[in-house]
Amino acid sequence: MTGPLPLPPVSEPFRLPFHYGALHQIGLDWLVDPGPVRELLAKHHPDLTAAEFDDGRALVSLNYQLYFAQYAFGGGVTQEIEFSAIAFPTGSEGRLPRLSYAQYAQGWDQTKLLGIARLHVVCDNPFAIRAGRELYAEPKYPGRFEVDLPSLNGPAGETWTVRCEAASAGPDAMSEEDPGPLLDLRAELDGLTPVAANSAPVTGYGTDLEGRLLAGPMNVYQPYRWYDLAAPEHSGRTRLTVHAPDGDLGSGILTLLGEGTPAVGAWTYQSPPVAAHNRPYYVPAAPRS
Repeated sequence: MTGPLPLPPVSEPFRLPFHYGALHQIGLDWLVDPGPVRELLAKHHPDLTAAEFDDGRALVSLNYQLYFAQYAFGGGVTQEIEFSAIAFPTGSEGRLPRLSYAQYAQGWDQTKLLGIARLHVVCDNPFAIRAGRELYAEPKYPGRFEVDLPSLNGPAGETWTVRCEAASAGPDAMSEEDPGPLLDLRAELDGLTPVAANSAPVTGYGTDLEGRLLAGPMNVYQPYRWYDLAAPEHSGRTRLTVHAPDGDLGSGILTLLGEGTPAVGAWTYQSPPVAAHNRPYYVPAAPRS
């Protein structure tokens, strides 16, 4: 009988937990054939098993994050996209509740064994790329982003548009050479009523170079907003376009999703503002004597 496992090391200069100053996030979910998901998990995460939901289908997710962190030396802004399969550690089947996709999306799995098995992660911050690789065994590589997001500082609406491009990273910055689009993501959520989803902490799984499975929970301190897109009339609300089908990310997406598979749900999170600089007003001049 084995004893408790040691904690994975935290290399310098990192500190854990990593605290987010602000987070803006959108995720899209697809129910898919479990066969290709099992094959990819066997390749990338051999100690994980694909979860099954409605009619025995597997679940894959693509989520975009924009986040801010405050450090001793100042602040940093990071963007990234994660492409993941929903999975659990092999052998823990007996601890899991039987859930539909909608129940899982609203946070009914309080064991938190159902987590995101990261298959590909694209990020625009070299420091965050290094942290993801060294601390969480994330398959993380460089990219750039062009976005149009819902914002209190922008026009009203709930449409998210994200373009992810290839890039190369130096030790401190992203290269401007040879950009090429990887994918476009668009979610038109205007007019839909979301449900508060108590899905955090979200367990993120990684497999390190020695083949050891790591689990890293991420707490989000307010509920997510989940949008049910399963009805046929919502099939056109999301669009995912792969521009580099032969790349790692593109081929992974097309292997699991194929062409035109509609998303069954979307989930968003936007940090509330902490201050507002208000509109100025004119101060009447005092009469001069």
